[in-house]
Amino acid sequence: MEQLFNRLIEIEHVSTTLYLAMSAYMGKKNYTGMANWLRLQSEEERTHMLKLIDYVVDKDGTVQLSQIPAQPTDYGSPLETFQKVLEHEQFVTNSYRQAFNYANQTDPQAAVIIQDFLREQIDEEAQSQTIVDRLKLGQDNPSAILLLDQELGQRQAV
Repeated sequence: MEQLFNRLIEIEHVSTTLYLAMSAYMGKKNYTGMANWLRLQSEEERTHMLKLIDYVVDKDGTVQLSQIPAQPTDYGSPLETFQKVLEHEQFVTNSYRQAFNYANQTDPQAAVIIQDFLREQIDEEAQSQTIVDRLKLGQDNPSAILLLDQELGQRQAV
């Protein structure tokens, strides 16, 4: 179980750095609202990582923070960037689903913790999908993209 949680910690660690790198990229491209949204997403993923770390520590386990790969510096257009966000969130959901299935058979208490993260993934994927869909709608219209950028800039930390 400890190994499983360390894998989930690693996934959240990668997520936080991925979204931070994407935020910096979008900021460089002057999509300040998208940069803000991605930075807050990075912070949310960091919070997830810390909750998982706390669980392992509370269970008297050993947290193993492994080295994570460097993130790219170019993510393409806003649409391409958020398609990568959606793909990553789908990967995270699948990882939690597999972890839940295993934990549900071996450690029901751990399964409850994982289920909370899995439940949250519904919203994570839905938000990402909405942004992708809206970027597709406005793809040929710079005004629409800037309007969405402005809207995403309204996101505040929870």
